[in-house]
Amino acid sequence: MFDSSRTVPAPPLRVSRWIDAEGHPSAPLKLTDLGEGFKVIYCFQHWCPGCHSHGFPTLKTLVNKLSGHGFGFAAVQTVFEGAQTNTFERLRENQERYGLAIPFGHDAAEGRYPTVMADYRTRGTPWFIVLDPMGEVLHSDFRLDADALVRAFGRDHAVARAA
Repeated sequence: MFDSSRTVPAPPLRVSRWIDAEGHPSAPLKLTDLGEGFKVIYCFQHWCPGCHSHGFPTLKTLVNKLSGHGFGFAAVQTVFEGAQTNTFERLRENQERYGLAIPFGHDAAEGRYPTVMADYRTRGTPWFIVLDPMGEVLHSDFRLDADALVRAFGRDHAVARAA
């Protein structure tokens, strides 16, 4: 699932509009704000059917099973189309709908693509980016198998605890 020989350094986040875990407007998020461990950034659009049928349920599973176990999470609405529907105000709606007490960002395209899409070379939504504790991109793709990641993380940490 993850090929560490293909990792690349994660660019800093350039998303300027955020709400915090309680839905209040907040300062721009930095990757370090997500902790020193692994980080998962979920990219979505409010109007994206796949984001709701696959992406958010996957994110919810990851947050439920890995929060507090060395993982930090953020969701970013990468608005590359449908700006009149995929608005900043929809962030809280999605945060509440899925019970996700994590930061949500709004990244609307000022040029051709939103900053996360340009910097991380994503190709649409839903999109998952997983960063390792060293700040390198381990995974960047439409799909992420939540159960496989949870199993891999549990296996790696069981080995580390036994050493």
